[in-house]
Amino acid sequence: MELISVNVTLPREVAYRGKEVSTGIFKEPVESRVMLRTLNLDGDRQADLDNHGGPFRAAYVYTHENFVHWQDELRLEKIGFGKFGENFTVTGMPEDEVHIGDIFRVGGAIVQVTQPRGPCFKLGIRMGRPSFPKLFLASGRVGFYLRVLQEGEVGAGDMIERVETHPERMTVREVIHLLYFDPENREDSLRAAGLEALTPRWRDIFASRVA
Repeated sequence: MELISVNVTLPREVAYRGKEVSTGIFKEPVESRVMLRTLNLDGDRQADLDNHGGPFRAAYVYTHENFVHWQDELRLEKIGFGKFGENFTVTGMPEDEVHIGDIFRVGGAIVQVTQPRGPCFKLGIRMGRPSFPKLFLASGRVGFYLRVLQEGEVGAGDMIERVETHPERMTVREVIHLLYFDPENREDSLRAAGLEALTPRWRDIFASRVA
């Protein structure tokens, strides 16, 4: 597993259906090392703090294997790093091999996986395809968010080490499928509600299903 690009940006205004919306999805790679802090990377901000950012979503990760899939699926020659709004473009971290609660060391930082990404319309703006968020979600190739357990500098070329696998072993792909496509699955909803590493809002959703 390797961090191959660190991508940041400040929010900007973009046109959408006759209105101006603020978004931080237009991430761009940075060449220097960057400090990963509790709430975000230096130089990076989120526009919609209800759905992005905060201590449970300090950074968003997307694996490069998914880039290859989308290049083939969408018949694109190349997709640049940061295109999906990810802070970390990585290798070797597919959604069916990463679990909620897993802990990783990257550069000088230690991080924990907290939730899959639930795509919104701004991803469609970024990709120039309004229908893309639905395709993205259905694929299960959604990436995941991180909580920062130890702040530290990170940069392209850093190796990523899994230092702890969560004992429940619920993968990112299992949890995103459970939330959006399997609402009647009480057994797995109970498991998800008990994941202390999972973002509180998601835990509440699963707990309400069980109740």
